[in-house]
Amino acid sequence: MPRAEFKSVDEYIAAQPAASQVALGRVRCAIRAAAWGAEEGISYKIPAYTLHGTVVLYFAGWKQHYSIYPADDRLVAAFDGELEQYRASKGTLRFPLSVPVPVKLIERIARYRVKEIAERKRAKTMAPKKR
Repeated sequence: MPRAEFKSVDEYIAAQPAASQVALGRVRCAIRAAAWGAEEGISYKIPAYTLHGTVVLYFAGWKQHYSIYPADDRLVAAFDGELEQYRASKGTLRFPLSVPVPVKLIERIARYRVKEIAERKRAKTMAPKKR
């Protein structure tokens, strides 16, 4: 079944099964609290948070879990084993709906991504300009 075209994160969450809505609301709040300057929107038909034109995080609801993206090797390594139980595949963290949302962990992930984006932007502006 193809996913619907959502116009807002509210609309996306409301379209999910009741069991997912509470968890997704908590994920959303955690990301917004940690990445307060990020713009909220829909990209690739799922909620996305962008900062300076770069994606901080995406999240998506599924039948038995919700996922957070991107979770590259650098991010996973920075959390020193804390994310291994959630790693589903390259670039994806999968959290089961059957356990409480790890709000503080998600906030830390979002803060890490914000910091990573800021450092990349800073490095880009500090790089010597080509003539």
